[in-house]
Amino acid sequence: MMIEGRNVFGEPLASCSDQPLTGFFRDGCCNTGPEDAGSHTVCSVMTDEFLEFSRSAGNDLSTPLPAFGFPGLRAGDRWCLCAPRWQQAFEAGKAPRVVLMATHEGALEHCRLADLKAHAIDLS
Repeated sequence: MMIEGRNVFGEPLASCSDQPLTGFFRDGCCNTGPEDAGSHTVCSVMTDEFLEFSRSAGNDLSTPLPAFGFPGLRAGDRWCLCAPRWQQAFEAGKAPRVVLMATHEGALEHCRLADLKAHAIDLS
């Protein structure tokens, strides 16, 4: 059961990515629901530094898994990250940039808005 999204500003949730298709529900948005134990709510722009950090933390996002329809991610791809993983990367100084308009308000259960804003690409 998907919880229709509002972003961290309480506004309608914008799309994160259709190429590659992201989101816990693979709907292109960082929507969430009770079955999303990882809270895939932070729309992030991948970097080589973050992908290496994630791999070293036990979650290889770079390697394709065709059996699961996962193309593998590259620097520049947008992806709905688990909020706790983004927070872990932030604390390690490896957090990728964030698209706030496409980041679900559920991310705020794990991440501070000020930290997300400091990494935002959609604030002027």
